[in-house]
Amino acid sequence: MTSLEPVLDKDGVRLTIEDAVATVTLDNPAKRNAQSPALWRALTEAGRSLPGSVRVVVLRGEGKSFSAGLDRQAFTPEGFDGEPSFLDLARECDQDLDAAIAAYQDGFVWLRRPDIVSIAAVQGHAIGAGFQLALACDLRVVASDVQFAMRETSLGLVPDLTGTHPLVGLVGYARALEICATGRFVQAEEAERTGLANLVVPADELDAAVGDLAGALLAAPRDAVIETKALLQGAAGRTFETQRAAERAAQARRLRDLAGLEE
Repeated sequence: MTSLEPVLDKDGVRLTIEDAVATVTLDNPAKRNAQSPALWRALTEAGRSLPGSVRVVVLRGEGKSFSAGLDRQAFTPEGFDGEPSFLDLARECDQDLDAAIAAYQDGFVWLRRPDIVSIAAVQGHAIGAGFQLALACDLRVVASDVQFAMRETSLGLVPDLTGTHPLVGLVGYARALEICATGRFVQAEEAERTGLANLVVPADELDAAVGDLAGALLAAPRDAVIETKALLQGAAGRTFETQRAAERAAQARRLRDLAGLEE
């Protein structure tokens, strides 16, 4: 399946598909791809719109910044048109408030699906929600001008868009706490050194580097990549012995499939 016309184009999110690669673009560069509940719903819809043929998802931002984070309009008393303000949310009962935040998170969690590999192509600022969106992806290729920052605590909030778990997994608890509590910038050299970035390239080579990585991911048989991703995703939560067992079970499935015996 090849689609040059957008499959989805709404609320600052554009989805295009070319064969087995889907590209999700944040396309409001005038506001540095600032995020809103409407954008998060559009991201959720993008995930639901992927055909089964897609194997790799590239997430990118138009313009000089990947995403400057939550649109500051969210912090005004009126909030966004047609959306509950933060004050309105705070007045909700526990169940409704939890459901609202969970719906926001849905725009991020699908990027970890076992049947795809997601790549964030990050340039310029990736702040707050922008940092967490990059963290939602399996892999991160960044431009040499990248600036990550988690600014939620400076606003009296916490990172709640699924970014804390992958951040600790990548850089460890102590560094994750320091990054979040201080809100400081993490630039390209540190991002690569600490594992936040898989690869750092000059800004004008970002798209080409992501394209090369996507091609390399597509070179392996799909089911082998899916099984390997599942093994690695679950490794931290398993003991050594249970991980050994998971490896054996996965390999048995692969051998039977290659022999034409898998149902």
